[in-house]
Amino acid sequence: MAVRHRLIERSPEELWTVLADGSRYEEWVVGTVHSRPAAGDWPEVDSMIEYTVRLGPWDLTGHTVVRHSDPPHALELEVDSGRLGTARVAIEVRRWGPDSLVIVDEHPLRGPGGRLHNAGVDVLLQLRHRSMLSRLADAAERTPRGTRTGS
Repeated sequence: MAVRHRLIERSPEELWTVLADGSRYEEWVVGTVHSRPAAGDWPEVDSMIEYTVRLGPWDLTGHTVVRHSDPPHALELEVDSGRLGTARVAIEVRRWGPDSLVIVDEHPLRGPGGRLHNAGVDVLLQLRHRSMLSRLADAAERTPRGTRTGS
């Protein structure tokens, strides 16, 4: 299982300001160099953003759809990486004193990623999640305390 957690020094409501801003997706999702709204009002269910990932000289595009949203406690995404397939990424935010305990759980759903999923892939996902949670913490902790969205 590719599950990882991190304590982030912001309340769940303050952390949600980062998760609820689709234009900030590129700040915390590893490999993403650009993100933009594609449909709906992020992070409402069925809203979508498109993203660009740079791999060497190539730019690849994909999209992410919100499948479940429970502000400021849970955000579940389906990430569609085209030929590589789709993955479910669940982000749970628990109040931990004045801070947030963030738990990320990712599993391939469709395509080659789902068929080839194994313990080795989970190790790579763990490394990616460690970096992603560090980037999310940096983005949230740069946001002044007391900042909240209307969600």
